[in-house]
Amino acid sequence: MKKLMLAVLLFGLAHLAWGAQTRTEVEDRLQSAAKTLDAIMNAPDKGIPEEVFRGAKCVAVMPNMLKGGFVFGGKHGRGVATCRLPDSSWSAPAFFTITGGSWGLQIGVEDVALVMMIMNDEGMRHLLEDKFQIGGEASASAGPVGRHASADTGWKMDSEILTYSRSKGLFAGVELGGSEVERDGDSTRAFYGKDYNNRPVLTGRIPVPPAAQVFVAAVEHGKTVARK
Repeated sequence: MKKLMLAVLLFGLAHLAWGAQTRTEVEDRLQSAAKTLDAIMNAPDKGIPEEVFRGAKCVAVMPNMLKGGFVFGGKHGRGVATCRLPDSSWSAPAFFTITGGSWGLQIGVEDVALVMMIMNDEGMRHLLEDKFQIGGEASASAGPVGRHASADTGWKMDSEILTYSRSKGLFAGVELGGSEVERDGDSTRAFYGKDYNNRPVLTGRIPVPPAAQVFVAAVEHGKTVARK
């Protein structure tokens, strides 16, 4: 009975996550994403290493990713991303969803924050598309944690995307193999009034709206913190 109730709860929360979005909900997500990134970058000794942040082509944040289930665990979330432009400023935000599952005994439902650092041109190319699979088209791995990356520089060469999670104050790299990242048309329409593809948004052809400045500023601040 408990397992059945948990399954119903997970399904219900996932259904709410994919419901039609309002502009207010999208703006709230931008605010939450900014707070998430600020908290991570200001954490002493447990943030994203400065080498990672300095080298990132794009930054994607999901302030609330639902994980949970039993026997079959699921992941559901909506996120926001920005990419570095040629003049070193950051683009207007593009919105996306993430879904996926991982086999294994999992009891309970957990709400976590997720950060993805897109580290090279190939990873950015995937983000500009409407849909891609982590571990399929795009390579990804759990990112190093700390003020500085370890001497092991394998992350520089092997991964297009470095992934992190934060839950209950704990921050660590996380594996997201098998998860699908897809453009979030509902949120895009709610925020911009038009269903833009990711490419014009993330390459600077769409100006940064005032309501998105808080998120873009958090990314700029994160880069500044990483340089200190």
